[in-house]
Amino acid sequence: MTEARRSLTPLQWTICAVAAMGFAFDIYVVLILPLIVGPALTELARIKPGTPAFNDWVGMLFYVPAMAGGVFGLIGGYLTDYLGRRRILVWSILIYAFAASASAFATSVPMLLVLRCLAFIGVCVEFVAAVAWLAELFPDPEQRERVLGYTQAFSSFGGLMVAGTYYLSVTYGKSFPEIYGGHEAWRYTLLSGVIPAIPLIIIRPFLPESPAWAEKRAKGTLKRPSLIEVFRPQFRRTTVVTTLMFACSYGAAFGAIQHLPRIVPGLAEVAKLTRVQQQQIVSTVQTYQEIGGLVGRLLLAYLAARIVSRRGLLRIFQAPGMFLLPLVFVFPATSDLETLKWGVFFAGLLTVAQFSYWGNYLPRVYPTHLRGTGESVAANIGGRMIGTFAAYVTTQLANVIPGASPATKLAYAAAAVGAFVYVSGFGLSFLLPEPEAKLPE
Repeated sequence: MTEARRSLTPLQWTICAVAAMGFAFDIYVVLILPLIVGPALTELARIKPGTPAFNDWVGMLFYVPAMAGGVFGLIGGYLTDYLGRRRILVWSILIYAFAASASAFATSVPMLLVLRCLAFIGVCVEFVAAVAWLAELFPDPEQRERVLGYTQAFSSFGGLMVAGTYYLSVTYGKSFPEIYGGHEAWRYTLLSGVIPAIPLIIIRPFLPESPAWAEKRAKGTLKRPSLIEVFRPQFRRTTVVTTLMFACSYGAAFGAIQHLPRIVPGLAEVAKLTRVQQQQIVSTVQTYQEIGGLVGRLLLAYLAARIVSRRGLLRIFQAPGMFLLPLVFVFPATSDLETLKWGVFFAGLLTVAQFSYWGNYLPRVYPTHLRGTGESVAANIGGRMIGTFAAYVTTQLANVIPGASPATKLAYAAAAVGAFVYVSGFGLSFLLPEPEAKLPE
């Protein structure tokens, strides 16, 4: 590739910056829940942490919004192919900006659950539309791999931002304006979710539509998208395998890593501290995990343009994760804070990198008129509906698995679920089709 082709125009840099902000905000909204779910349930439902009723609500708050997001994400994927990438991106931003801010004023758990569903719907639709949009704006294979890889890396900045915001809310919340007569850190953290959406709402309507989609639409050659078509013989194996593997990637995150904010306070050295100190440590552990995820995404972006085999690229992260993730939850997560910080750094690196992998892989296996629809099946049925169900499985397993304390039981349950999805994903990788470098038309 020549230097001219490698260089980005000012408009392309703007597109990359806006896409990066969008990916960051997606994860910002998703990762708020693990940090605030405990304090929110304690205030709104008066339920004691670690009890079966508490675990039931945690499971529902993780899974029901993901299910709603998955259903509407499928619709959004279809509309992305039918109405265009840019239009759907703009509407998805408006939906989750409203939901993210309104959830800070929830007065009951059901109200919080409904607003989390709306936020997830916006996130699920945005991811599919953004990946298709970027892939088609950068048709050169090497440039496309780099753009998709490095813009998705900003998702981890979203995780770092939410960890930092929660720390500030816990530490300095008493000086913030009251919400419902109190200074609860979880409400301030939820409210902050609207901040990253503001520049996106302003800029995105003025950015160009995907040229590949727009050209076909103008010429009248754009085929009508079809959910059934992605399951026809030429796409069936790709659709089924990517859906199941996407589920395994999300299962590792939701079934294990995202339970850490409720595991950390159960460590002996943390349990004796004040509630504020405990939540500060939770935020610190979350930061280690997000930095690990950032490193993983950057490593994936670097390797994506250098390793031809998509199977080989994915296994670089899957193979060590099969052993590392369960060991982290069985040992340091139940006994040693400092070791846990570094353990979750590497667990985050190996797990979160796989999310960027799917953003790079999926646009290469479906033609223009099915790109959003095909991506939405893998991301929403696989990731959101099946993968996030691992969170509910973990909370239910924690009710019956042996352990000295509720936090230990949760850690062991997370280890079991994490090991299962990692091994399953590695096995499925042998069935993953190798795509062509050029995007299918």
